[in-house]
Amino acid sequence: MIVAIDWPLSLAANGVILRPLKWSDRHHWAEIKSRNKSWLNPWEATSPDGVPVNPVFKDIYRLSKRAAKSRNTFMFAIEVDGHLVGQITLGNVIWGSLREAYIGYWIDENYANRGIMTTSLALLTDYALTEAGLHRIEVSIRPENAASLRVVEKLGFNKEGLRPRFLHIDGDWRDHFIFVLTSENINSSKIAKILR
Repeated sequence: MIVAIDWPLSLAANGVILRPLKWSDRHHWAEIKSRNKSWLNPWEATSPDGVPVNPVFKDIYRLSKRAAKSRNTFMFAIEVDGHLVGQITLGNVIWGSLREAYIGYWIDENYANRGIMTTSLALLTDYALTEAGLHRIEVSIRPENAASLRVVEKLGFNKEGLRPRFLHIDGDWRDHFIFVLTSENINSSKIAKILR
């Protein structure tokens, strides 16, 4: 087992490619975020002190480079048919005796409900738990986010419970369900079936 993230990294299945963000993504990324503002806002992080949180691509790109170099966060573009359609992040990677990370994601509304996010989450979770040597992947989802709840359910993530007022999202502290997959239960999950 590797016990490391081999970066830069690209993963692919079912016509979906996960790859590092590129500077050339900047215009398309900004256009997607702008066009999908009302679609994404209910799920996007906000600042509890009222300071606007509207990251621009330049900041995200720099953060992605710095975080990957620190080996604790890895941001991927989600690409379909040569087009950027979203982003998925393996973040807060902790090694040692914990070996845990979270995964967060977003997708262009025009590409929702096509299995792209299900494949993306399956790819990254499979890599993290089987090749990189992580033990636990966590996904936190607001109870109102039916589409995202379907994604983790399709993949067989286990619901651990509710964290009240867990993250500041859309202007307030919001409850989140916590879903987990570990290296022990990845083989009994539905990930392999999705990635065939």
